Amino acid sequence: MAAGRAVDTLMAERLSVRGLSPLHRSVLDTPAALGPHARLDLATQVEMPEADVSRVIGDLLAQGLVQVMVVHIGGRHEVVTLTPAGTAAVGAMQDDMESVQEVLLASLTRGERTQLHYVLRRVYATAARCGGVRSVPS
Repeated sequence: MAAGRAVDTLMAERLSVRGLSPLHRSVLDTPAALGPHARLDLATQVEMPEADVSRVIGDLLAQGLVQVMVVHIGGRHEVVTLTPAGTAAVGAMQDDMESVQEVLLASLTRGERTQLHYVLRRVYATAARCGGVRSVPS
């Protein structure tokens, strides 16, 4: 648990330098990974109230990281997509995550890192089977 809090703290610090929060990251990561999303679907995907996601989308619009298009298919929907700057921001956040990982794992040998990865994947897979997470990462 302490390691998880350390990762969260380090990532939050890196994000705040970019003017972002963990929720901003979740909202950016979703269309980056899954493509454009309607505002309501995005809120469902990141498991946050629509009002919070709408506020974050407003922040991201102001920073030029997303754009919102109105489409009329079965009613009016606002679809959120990444801009080129948003795509670059997602890449920078991934670089930050790798940097945080390197800091936290610096004292481990390559073999120890492989073993840790294997053990954590098993724990995560068990959590997924129990319904605690949506899917097992690669």
